[in-house]
Amino acid sequence: MGPLRVGVLAYPGCFASEVFGVPDLLAMASHVAAAAPGPASPGYRVAVVSPRRRVSASGGWALDVSAVRPVDVLVVPGFALTPADDPDAALADLRPETAAIRAQASSGGAVVSICVGAYLLAEAGLLDGREATTSWLHAERFARRYGEVRLRPERLVVTDRGVTTTAAFSAMYDLALDLIRSQDGPVVARRTARVALVDDARSAQSPYVDPELLSEAGGGFARGVQRWLDRNLAARYDLGILAREFHVSTRTLLRRFGEETGRSPLAYLQAARVRRAGRLLETTDRTVASIAAEVGYRDAGAFGVVFLRHTGQRPGEYRARFRRR
Repeated sequence: MGPLRVGVLAYPGCFASEVFGVPDLLAMASHVAAAAPGPASPGYRVAVVSPRRRVSASGGWALDVSAVRPVDVLVVPGFALTPADDPDAALADLRPETAAIRAQASSGGAVVSICVGAYLLAEAGLLDGREATTSWLHAERFARRYGEVRLRPERLVVTDRGVTTTAAFSAMYDLALDLIRSQDGPVVARRTARVALVDDARSAQSPYVDPELLSEAGGGFARGVQRWLDRNLAARYDLGILAREFHVSTRTLLRRFGEETGRSPLAYLQAARVRRAGRLLETTDRTVASIAAEVGYRDAGAFGVVFLRHTGQRPGEYRARFRRR
């Protein structure tokens, strides 16, 4: 097995840190592998490539780039995108990059995106019918824009038939560790993570979601239902009572809420309860049972199941990681 050929696709406005984050961790892995007993590691051959002769990354940093070439893995970094930005503006001038991405996939090579680099993969048509992930901050809008993608916004890294997508920014290290495991084995990956102070045991981005940075989808009807549910988190969910509150049938309520938000009122309620519980776990010393009761769960075990499904962590694990004093 020869060195793993990795190309990082640089383009105007891409995050410079995401261009170099993966190569830097791979370089660390090479040093770790070289110090380990046994056969020499095949290592990595990394290049920053572009279909353009000159590239300025975010902040105006000029990048030295090479011509696009055949590689085993093509890494597509993300770019600056806020919830208020129009992704069309960022993507309009990146047709040479999407063509390079399609060519890499057509050649049978692997393609990887970091954060909202998933937009470029989707524009290239690589994600249609595939599972994928991206930053939780942009997941809802991404899902509306690319309806053929089976988005898994809770996941850190998703690989589906040679195409890999990752969550935001630091997930590039989760990706790099996956490459290191496949090339040098789990021991080198684990030691590299320790040297770099990188968490190699993460599996989900759900615990990092800050609901205050998200705007709930939906028109006036759905927002009214959401506000009512927020005010009645601890009450037993009763679709009939909810429908009467808004002077519609249960069928109409489900249809209108689903059309405006893409999910059911119960799904929204469970997410709202988990958000409130997460805040209490972070900021108070109350028991899990009392927090569960406050957000509508008499059975702390059932609450724990729901919390785990939404965040990827049990309540106690979540508190240990995010407790703020």
